[in-house]
This record gives sequence, structure tokens and C-alpha cells, in this order.
Amino acid sequence: MNSADAGPQGSEGSTVPRSDVPGRRSALLAVGALLLVTIIGTMSNNIVNVPLRQVAADFDEPVAYAVLCVSAFSLMLAITLPLTGWLGDRFGRKRVLVAFLALMCASQLAAALAPNLPFLIGTRALQGLGCSAIPPLVMGILIVVYPQQRGRLMGAWAAANGVGQALGPPVGGIVADAFGWRAIFVLVAVLTGIALTVISAAVPRVEPREAPFHVPGAVLLTGGAGLVLLGATLLSQPVVDRRVDVALVVLGLLLLAGFVKVSYGNPRALIPLRLIGEVRFFRSCFAAFAQMFMLGTSLVAAPLVLTGPMGLSLSQAGVIFFALPVMMAVSAPLVGRVAERWSPRGVLRLGLLGVVVVAVASAVVVSAEVPPLGPLVVCLLLAGVAMAMVQTPAATGATRSPAGAIGSGLGLFNLTRFAGSTAGAAWVAMIAPSGRMGVIFVGAAVVGLVALGVTFAGRTPAQEPDVVAVAA
Repeated sequence: MNSADAGPQGSEGSTVPRSDVPGRRSALLAVGALLLVTIIGTMSNNIVNVPLRQVAADFDEPVAYAVLCVSAFSLMLAITLPLTGWLGDRFGRKRVLVAFLALMCASQLAAALAPNLPFLIGTRALQGLGCSAIPPLVMGILIVVYPQQRGRLMGAWAAANGVGQALGPPVGGIVADAFGWRAIFVLVAVLTGIALTVISAAVPRVEPREAPFHVPGAVLLTGGAGLVLLGATLLSQPVVDRRVDVALVVLGLLLLAGFVKVSYGNPRALIPLRLIGEVRFFRSCFAAFAQMFMLGTSLVAAPLVLTGPMGLSLSQAGVIFFALPVMMAVSAPLVGRVAERWSPRGVLRLGLLGVVVVAVASAVVVSAEVPPLGPLVVCLLLAGVAMAMVQTPAATGATRSPAGAIGSGLGLFNLTRFAGSTAGAAWVAMIAPSGRMGVIFVGAAVVGLVALGVTFAGRTPAQEPDVVAVAA
């Protein structure tokens, strides 16, 4: 294995032997804590979605303003992912993760004491910043604990994401109904504190290493991604002129083009472009984008169909839609095992083909004047399986690529995931007012089909990095 493919190294540039990894019991405890914090982070993203009206009423503000509690978290989380990944390389992944979890815990408690809505929105942005360390650093640490079981670990990581997505809305609604919306943040703070304590005690320390940092590139990447995601997010706000949305997206794309320009051939680039273009990483990012586009589309469009033409109550719609993330969570570990024994790329292709087929089937079902409940539930269940078959091997492929050996690369992979979800929700916001719900899922099918085509691009290198240095 050459240096370009190697994982992060210790302070002396040597790879710590496998025997230095903690024993099985300690490793299981470490994995459990890392998966718990993944659930907490994912759950935090949507846990206030249900009680937004309660929050708005408490502060005597419009619901449209309270929605910024969700947007502030998501935007701050997404745009800082590459930076927190870099921080993990530079100062140690465990050390940075613990520090950001402490920030997340403190900002949760501050949110519980928020005196007004602007303060609450600010604390939600800080929560997003704290949470931004979780996806890249947890992925990076997990492949250290059991480096030979990467597929299963990424399956468990994908399952944890599914569990968090499933638990967020119902937990938020139940806690808010019983104790008020402020109790939600107290609960998450307590859970974060527990996870932080176990991680501090059980997770192995990953040695910091010299990691290049190019300030102009970092600013352009963060600013460009932020503007694109902000423009896409504002598409769901009817009070914002569409021309403003388009202008934000165009400006963001120009900044991202600037990032490419200043990073090209730059030895201090935050993420070397040759690593971004490496076939495994590129395929994994595109597949993850398509999977999250389908998820973002389903998260918004399916409830609209269930509560609109089908006439179901909010609680009934919530219970039915619960099937999708639950099926993702249940399927992901099995997908990880199958990918280990067979072919991750083969599983990925089958998953993307499944996404395309399910999206087309969903388009047919929701195009009916009154969509039938049974076929729609079947589509949701199959969508959960198909998305698990994409998410797990995509994460595995990303961690096997040279870009996946650096924190900023893992951050970019997760930024791509969140961009897919945001793009899916924006697509629904554009099409839903016309009432052509079938077109929404046709769009998801097209994105999935393009991603499937991308999996046939390039040639997979024979050698894959599979060792990350740690210090016990």
C-alpha cells in the first residue's frame, strides 16, 4: 500500500499494529457508544419537526419563522462537515468528537432555556455545528475498531442513521405533548452526555497527523455549499421570491467552481481534487446523493399524499410512513454482511436499480385520484430496503477510497448525502403545488438511474486502503 492510499498515521508516520486495538469487549462498547451518538445526531435533525407549532405559539411567532429552527440546524451541520473532518485529522478524531459533543450538549441545554425564538434558532445552529463532527469522525473511528469488518460496521452505521430518522419525529411529538417542547432538548442533552462519557472511556484515541489546510479553498467550499443548500431550502418558503432562490444557488455554484480552481494542483488543498475524482469515492458520493434524494423526496411527498388525497390524519400518516426508516434500519446490517461476502458494488447496483423501480412504482401509485393504501405501503417498505442497499455499500466504498482515509474526505461524502436530501425536498417544493405528485417520484427515478450509470464508470483499483492508525 502506498502512502497515498494509507489511512491517517501516527505522529511518527507509522501504522500502529492491529494488536494495539482494544479487546473485543471494549471494542463492542466503543462501537455501541459511537452508534448511539449517530442515532442521537440523526434524531436531533428532525426531533423538533412535530412540535414546531407549539414552539411558534409559545413565542407568539408565525410557524414559518419557527421552521428556521430546523433549517439552522441542517445548514450548519451540512456546510461544516468537511471542516470538522479536517479538525479530526489535525487534532485527533476522538478528541475533536468529544469536544463537539460537549458543545452539542451545552447548546441543547441552552435551547431548553431559550427566552425567545431568535435565541432558540441560534442554539439550533450551534447544535448543528456540534453534530457536524459525528458523521465523518464516527465513520473514521469505526473502521479503526474493527478494520477487517468494514462492511458490517458501515451496515451498523447505516442502521443507526435509519433508527435516528425513524425516532426523531415520534419522540419529539410524544415528549412535547407530555412535558412541553423544552423537555426535548433536556432529553437529548442527557443522552448526548451519556454517549460522551462512554466514548471518552471506551473509544480508542486516533493520533493526530499533519493535515494541509488551504483557507481560500475552505472558505469557498463552505460558502458555496451553504449558499446552494440555502437556496434549495428556501424553495419551500413561498414568501421568498424564486429569483432569490435561483440567485443563491447560482452564486453558490460559482463559489464551488472557485474552490475547484484554487484547489487544482494545490498541495495544501483541503481535499485534493484527484482524491475526489477517484472512482470509488466519486461513485459512492453519487450513489449516496441519489439515495438521499429519494429519501428527501419520500419524507416530504409521502406525507402530503397520505394526508391530502388519501384523507388520513397526521398521526395515521406518521405511523404509516414510519415503515420506511424502520425497514432501512432493519435491512442495513444484513446488507453489510451480504456486501462483505459478495460484492459491495454489486449490492450498490442492485440497490440503485431498486430505487429506480420503486420510484417508478410510487409514481404510478400516487398518480391515482385516491391512491390505494396497500400498494403505497408496499412501496415505502421496498424503498427502505433499496435505500439500505445503497447507503451501506456507498459508505463502505467511500471509506475504502483514498479520500475516505482523510477526515475532510469523509466530511465531503456526508455533505453530499445531506445535499441529496435537501435537493429531494426542494424538488418536491417545486412540483407539489402543481398537484403532479407522480412527477416527483419520476424525478427520483431519473436521479437513481443516473447514479446507477455512474457505478459502471471507471475501473476499481485492486488495492484498497483498509488500515487506520490508532493509539490505544
